[in-house]
Amino acid sequence: MSKNQQSDKLLPTLPKTTPQSTMTNVRWKLFILLLVLVTVNYIDRGSISVALPMIQKEFDLAPELVGLLLSAFFWSYAAMQVPVGWLIDRFGPRKILTASCVGWGAATAGSGLAGGFVSMFIARLGIGITEAGVMPAGGKLNALWLPEKERGRGATILDAGAPLGAGVGGIAIAGLIAATGSWRWAFIIAGAATLLLGIAVWWYVRDSPRSHPGMNAVEADYIEAEHLKEDKQNPENNGKGKVRNFLKYRSFWSMCLGWFGFNGVFYGLLTWGPLYLSESKGFDLNSIGWSTFVIFGAGFVGEIIGGRLADSLRAKGFGTNKVMRSMLGVSAIMVTLGLVGTTIIFDPITAVIMLAVVLFFLRWVGLFWAVPATLGGRANAGILGGAMNLSGNVAGFLTPIVVGLIVGATGGYTWALLYFVGSAVIMGLAVVTLDYSKRLAI
Repeated sequence: MSKNQQSDKLLPTLPKTTPQSTMTNVRWKLFILLLVLVTVNYIDRGSISVALPMIQKEFDLAPELVGLLLSAFFWSYAAMQVPVGWLIDRFGPRKILTASCVGWGAATAGSGLAGGFVSMFIARLGIGITEAGVMPAGGKLNALWLPEKERGRGATILDAGAPLGAGVGGIAIAGLIAATGSWRWAFIIAGAATLLLGIAVWWYVRDSPRSHPGMNAVEADYIEAEHLKEDKQNPENNGKGKVRNFLKYRSFWSMCLGWFGFNGVFYGLLTWGPLYLSESKGFDLNSIGWSTFVIFGAGFVGEIIGGRLADSLRAKGFGTNKVMRSMLGVSAIMVTLGLVGTTIIFDPITAVIMLAVVLFFLRWVGLFWAVPATLGGRANAGILGGAMNLSGNVAGFLTPIVVGLIVGATGGYTWALLYFVGSAVIMGLAVVTLDYSKRLAI
């Protein structure tokens, strides 16, 4: 054996990969936790709809009071969006998300102790106030934790909890009521589970990737390098601003109107869809539950596919505006055609299939949760996410009222579905006029 060969044998043998040579995936684990959080969020906020027949009977509520009770959540939720967005930008998403979980868990459990209309109304207001921070904080984490080229997937994983929660919420709450024999215990158990989720959020979420104990330097360096590249493209637009600084921009209004139109369709189907299937298509309670699961389950699948498709197209070199405008334009067209088709189809099963198609494409607009980071940068993603969600939840409390007036006046659902078509048109005009490629100067 030569001296060189002997010396080579004395050198340490390095492993093929070192602990720092393989990137961890903490950022995606974080967004899976956010998916769970938003799913529970929608289960809790929709729990009253499942228990409403029992609550209405126990509290002897007139239809007018039922309408007020259902709207209570949306009024307080919408009112808190901009303030909570400011709090997120100031104090960080981790504190706000944790406080939100603890608060809405307590309010949900408290609603199970309500003794009448007034105390239940106050509890619903409390749920709206405390849940308000979840989605804007998710938008902020999208900006802080993900490179621009991954934000489509992050946005849709975050937002996919909405249709998933809507789909499984009825089954979950109904199961708790059946198991405990009481809507009160169902609400208390759901609230306690949310409090435990708050502990998980505080334990796992961090305001900056590098501060997370599970993340290695490779992943942290990758995220920071991508953020630096993004900031170099917008060197003059990296400071903090207020909502009024953005009011002069068309893209700001397109963002808000797009989310308004989106929620006009989504909340309309969420609140009135079960009654439409019952009264217009003759479905019984069991059929309504499983049909709702199919419809909103299609929305969950569509949202996950939409996020992956958007990031994949960008990775292939297509420009951000081309990807977003084409995908969301197709979404608006398919939603509009699906809703129009539903108005002229009388077969119940075909109607469910059409509504599932509507939800599949509608949820592509969940990509909008990447827009606050695009327009405002990491510094302003919280407050812009709050402004966007405020506009969406204006549609949230207007749509159930307007649809109720339409159904009451016409005795049917055709014009209500056409109201949803109008919302889809507003959404379509907004998504193709928004500039997704540049940060707004402040």
